[in-house]
Formats: sequence, structure tokens, C-alpha cells
Amino acid sequence: MSNLDERIDTLRPTGLSPLLTTAQLMARYGASNWTVNRWVQKGCPLAPTAFRGRRFDLAKVEEWHAENATDAQSRRPTA
Repeated sequence: MSNLDERIDTLRPTGLSPLLTTAQLMARYGASNWTVNRWVQKGCPLAPTAFRGRRFDLAKVEEWHAENATDAQSRRPTA
């Protein structure tokens, strides 16, 4: 079990979700920095922070990603 999975399990009963950095989101989805930037441009939710940098609420990103996955798949070339 990864450290992130442990944090998710710890926070789940409280109704909270961990905030991820761009690098953590990239690792979670196996995506590049360019891809994450495109997601943000297309409306991927950001969590407000009091400092510079972006944070992502994992639950909201998963929800957004599920709603927008069909759009991404429809543009994906088929073999």
C-alpha cells in the first residue's frame, strides 16, 4: 500500500480527501506535466491554497476525470 493510499484511508472517515501536488497527480494517473496543464485548462478542479502552487483534491479530480473521460477517449486514435 502506497503512502497516498494510506492517507486516503485515514482521511476517508472524516469526509476529507488529500490535496495532491501536480507531481503527485502526474504519478497517480501516469500523465505528463503537459497533460495535467491541459486538464486544468479544460476545467480540472483546483483546490484553493494560501501559497503559490497548485493543489488538487483527489476526489474532485477523479469525479471530473470520470465525467470527461469519454471526451478524451473519443479523440484518442484507434489502432
